[in-house]
Amino acid sequence: MIPPICSRCCPASADESFADATPDLSLAAQAGEPGLVILRSFGKFYGLAGLRLGFALGSAVDVAALAALAGPWPVSGAAIAIGRRALCDRAWAAATSSRLARDADRLDALIRPAGWRLVGGTALFRLYDTGDAEAAQRRLAEAQIWSRIFHERPGWVRLGLPGDEAEWDRLAAALGK
Repeated sequence: MIPPICSRCCPASADESFADATPDLSLAAQAGEPGLVILRSFGKFYGLAGLRLGFALGSAVDVAALAALAGPWPVSGAAIAIGRRALCDRAWAAATSSRLARDADRLDALIRPAGWRLVGGTALFRLYDTGDAEAAQRRLAEAQIWSRIFHERPGWVRLGLPGDEAEWDRLAAALGK
């Protein structure tokens, strides 16, 4: 759970920005419960971050209260049309979820010999305890691999899944494989 959007109207919020790859973990079925608002991001799973499309799922009262707090937030007709078409392509979503799960497992297997320990993550990114995140990030950066570190957790490195075989090979080389 993330902090409430507004404790007066929506005392519980769930950030499901990465939930599309694992829909069985979603709270969307409970979205009508008073006080629960679920936030979804379209671009992460569908790979269309520039589309600027997201969703707030909740009861009519909670969504209206959230809309009043946010003010006008227009969404382009093109974004709506693209989002609608993508959301209706369930075969693509199922195939992509399967591929992402396999790739997450592949990344974990590639990382394991480096001595990094899986801390968490999703089907879109993985979080590892490296012991020394700054050194790990420097090593990855030398291979032009972007990672995220967390200063409050000095051993943690977050990695996105490599996109193609060249990126997998570059990561393997950076890890000394």
